[in-house]
Amino acid sequence: MHIDIISIVPELLESPLQHSMMKRAQEKGLLTVAVHHLRKWAVNDYGQVDDYQYGGGAGMVMMCEPLTKAIEELSQNRKFDEIIYLTPDGNTFNQKTANRLSLKQNLLLICGHYKGIDQRIRDHFITMEISVGDYVLSGGEIPAAILVDAVGRLLPGVLNDETSALTDSFQDDLLAPPVYTRPVDFRGWKVPDILMSGDHKKIEEWRHEQSLQRTKERRPDLLGE
Repeated sequence: MHIDIISIVPELLESPLQHSMMKRAQEKGLLTVAVHHLRKWAVNDYGQVDDYQYGGGAGMVMMCEPLTKAIEELSQNRKFDEIIYLTPDGNTFNQKTANRLSLKQNLLLICGHYKGIDQRIRDHFITMEISVGDYVLSGGEIPAAILVDAVGRLLPGVLNDETSALTDSFQDDLLAPPVYTRPVDFRGWKVPDILMSGDHKKIEEWRHEQSLQRTKERRPDLLGE
């Protein structure tokens, strides 16, 4: 998979993409991520990529011309399956969307900033609009990092145990069950006996029951309740 990211603060994406699983995914050649500074396509020598909004009001708007030039130039190198704008008023990102995007080959992410991007870019280029929650961040860089991480870890070969992703929260509309590791007894806090039984069928039944109970308590909306 290849992901291009357009940003006016590319430095914010350096650390999330250069460590842990995202680093391994890129080292294995399973994922390539290219971050592009929008000011490369600025409208003047001052590096301008934003301007005041028509109609008045506080806040600057990212301009049509730099974004159009960036999208069209990057599109010459590859055909994008999706051109995604990270924005608070987009569709809420979830595991199903991550699963679907993990099957794509080429993605282009646009990180919003200020009051957002000129609506004409959204009208003519954007194919998906994604929000990571009902709150506003300084820009789309952190949401872009979240999307890359959530999608990248699903690519075959990224996780050491590929079945691990299948048991994550939200994969089956349930939250994950509690997990335990050594020691069996810590300060008198013991691992449930069922997990030590060796009976894998009963263990899976217990885990499912725990997932269902945890989901009912914490996220009943996932069960339609």
